[in-house]
Amino acid sequence: MKLFSSRLFRGFAASLSLLAFAALGSGCVAVVAAGAGAGTVAYLRGELEATLGGNLERTNQAVNRAIEELKFVRISENKDALLALTVVRNAADQRIEIRQDVVGEKLTRVRIRVGVFGDEKLSRTLLDRIQARL
Repeated sequence: MKLFSSRLFRGFAASLSLLAFAALGSGCVAVVAAGAGAGTVAYLRGELEATLGGNLERTNQAVNRAIEELKFVRISENKDALLALTVVRNAADQRIEIRQDVVGEKLTRVRIRVGVFGDEKLSRTLLDRIQARL
């Protein structure tokens, strides 16, 4: 009986490991963490989320410069002391929403969603431009 339970456990552990690897490797969830706070980036369910080292005002300026550089057309922009929401469209007429939330005195969470289902490559390109302007 001991041999059976040992094989069963190894089979279960191997199946669980394979399932976890498949979920992480499928592109559905891609997480890169660099420290606890600034620099944390996650792409989940079509939305790219990053915590950047900069206050809301500085981050919003970086977002605006990135939008101008990429020649996106601004549709709307709303901003208060805790949140900034910018909606733009690119040449392919994709709607891109950039949401910035205050996390701390010098930390801002940026969320980027392209269209309904997301576009990881375009989201990361925009994020890279934003980070370069901070």
